[in-house]
Amino acid sequence: MKSLRQRIKRSVQGHKPIGEARLEAAQFQRRAYAGLAIIVLCLIALGVRFWILQVRQHSELNARSDANRILTRPLPPGRGLIYDRNGVLLAENIAAFRLEVTPEQAGDVQETVTRLGEVLPISDDDITRFNAQRKRKRSYEGIPLRLKLSEEEIARFSINRWAFPGVEVVPYLTRSYPLGAEFAHTVGYVGRIDEEDLAALDASEYAGTTHIGKTGIERSYEKRLHGRVGYEKIEVNADHRPLRVLPGRVAPVPGENLYLSIDAHLQEVTEAAFEGRAGAAVAIDPRNGEVLAMVSVPSFDPNLFVNGISSVDYRGLLDDEKKPLLNRLLRGTFTPGSTMKPFVGLAGLELGLRKPEDTVLSTGEFFIPGQSRAYRDDVRGGFGRVDLVQAIARSVNTYFYSVSLDMGIDRFSGYLGRFGFGQPTGIDLLGEGSGVLPSREWKRARFNQPWYPGETVIAGIGQGYWIVTPLQLANAVSTFAARGVPHTPHLLRAVQTEGDETPVLLPLAPEQASVIAKPEDWLAVQRGMVEVVRAGTARAMGIGFPYDIAGKTGTAERFSRTDETWTSISASPIERHQVLFECFTPADAPRIAVVVALEAGRSGASDAAPIARKMLDAWLPGDQQRQRIETLATAGGSQP
Repeated sequence: MKSLRQRIKRSVQGHKPIGEARLEAAQFQRRAYAGLAIIVLCLIALGVRFWILQVRQHSELNARSDANRILTRPLPPGRGLIYDRNGVLLAENIAAFRLEVTPEQAGDVQETVTRLGEVLPISDDDITRFNAQRKRKRSYEGIPLRLKLSEEEIARFSINRWAFPGVEVVPYLTRSYPLGAEFAHTVGYVGRIDEEDLAALDASEYAGTTHIGKTGIERSYEKRLHGRVGYEKIEVNADHRPLRVLPGRVAPVPGENLYLSIDAHLQEVTEAAFEGRAGAAVAIDPRNGEVLAMVSVPSFDPNLFVNGISSVDYRGLLDDEKKPLLNRLLRGTFTPGSTMKPFVGLAGLELGLRKPEDTVLSTGEFFIPGQSRAYRDDVRGGFGRVDLVQAIARSVNTYFYSVSLDMGIDRFSGYLGRFGFGQPTGIDLLGEGSGVLPSREWKRARFNQPWYPGETVIAGIGQGYWIVTPLQLANAVSTFAARGVPHTPHLLRAVQTEGDETPVLLPLAPEQASVIAKPEDWLAVQRGMVEVVRAGTARAMGIGFPYDIAGKTGTAERFSRTDETWTSISASPIERHQVLFECFTPADAPRIAVVVALEAGRSGASDAAPIARKMLDAWLPGDQQRQRIETLATAGGSQP
């Protein structure tokens, strides 16, 4: 600083007056001090900022730095398997191969896809899905173009692999249903997670997961089957390219294996017995509500939906006049017909309107007092005088016309509602229908019209506004077979988590009180149903079967009739009726209740009952084996 002043002084003395030189020197000195102060302040501010970043905010910034450098990659869990009650595999995960394209390495992606189409079959649906996923992924990430390549396709691509940089054959696990259409409406299927699914899902629980249950058991027990997502940390560069996997991996927890109450052999026999005719069948264990078989015909191959069904296949299913996608078990609309007569007869007894020995004269026609319209029996001239057992065995309409009219619609609907009619059964499947239990309130809400006595009369024989689903009717028959004790139908029987050597049976729901007040009323109706199979409308059905069978046929008109003329465009007997059959056995201590419903047939006895018999024949060996085991276990337990 001193030498600077001397130089300034000499310079000023040589060129300027002394006063002016001093002023300039003083001004320069002030500026120098000001500049120095600014520099010092900046250094202080920089130091303070450095302290804030390095000391005060160290933890936060270090975490953010790691977040940019380290990514958490989700590890999807293996989906749980599904078995029948005997361990037959119904849904599994199998190894498959897909064709993946990495856009960054493939060059002109569209040209690559076009050239790949010359080597392997690639559909428009494949290209559409590929382009949709490409928008959501980074350019260095592989995008599936074709799924489930065959061995021949893999070999064909391998020969031409050199011509397609950025294209690889990648292994993966995919869902498979070995028994195909047989369990499509029960087990259901998984499908790709779509926008609607994403809106309802917890993103953290499904990170890395591509599929979710769409229908059936796959959907109802999605949480059990899905498992828990695992994670691993990977180090990436500034472009988010993976460099290495870091320690600290959290393994995914696979989903639970589910064991259903369904018997796959009984299911197979039931489906085959339909011989392609449209309808549904259900078998339930009345003692606990376990569903032993449930078939909806026709069905479809659920494997088509797993990795995205093609538009051609989907359109074919939608346009099929037999409606294979309709779950007739849960959504089918059947008029129950005479299958309602045991319940109506029971209502008459329970409400004190009839005694078992009371008789009604059947002349072939029934008239409501004061009206001229005749309500007919199935036989011209009628059946003569019949009691409850005879009326059920021979399906005498007049008996049930009479008791229903005496009951009135309010007591009618109130009592039959105890057996679950007019409401979902509560089975562990989604999408169940409610059917229609005729009532004054229902008609007012539906049509805004009053109720008429004639509608009560035809409701008594299961006609009119009645609508039941096969499952709903099976639940009612099962409740009756259990002497009025209701059990909610269910499919899940046991679960097996990771580490369990054997599946663990689920506890049964607490037993409820019987809806039947007097045991003798149950016995009277049960005798009538036994007579149906012994000597009544289904007398051929029980021949040669070792147990007594209690049953009831049902034949409901699909088309209206005036006198003897059918108003349908077709008068074919096979298309004229919806036909049903319900039964349970052994009659005195039931262990299975069955309902068969066909959309078209001649009669319940000729078309539906034979299917039920085939179901019982398939069930019998397993039941006899279980009875022997239980007998041996009881005998062994009594020994010292």
